[in-house]
Amino acid sequence: MLKVSVISPESVLFEGETDSVIAPAYDGEVGILTGHAPLMALLGDGVLRLGSGSSRRFKVGGGFMQVLDNQVRVVTEKAEAA
Repeated sequence: MLKVSVISPESVLFEGETDSVIAPAYDGEVGILTGHAPLMALLGDGVLRLGSGSSRRFKVGGGFMQVLDNQVRVVTEKAEAA
């Protein structure tokens, strides 16, 4: 499982575990599964999807995503539940 944090300037929107993350990088979507190599990516505008069934969705704009040791931290300039 991946430990995920979704953080905006206003609040922590999500903190928990999920099996996958699909994020809108500035140059296309990037998918993260358990065991992913360390990664740092700039985010663009789009929908952040958590879970293989995309049970949680957030509209995000800008920011970055860090992946390290099955922990995913998404820090975004703006976000709202989609």
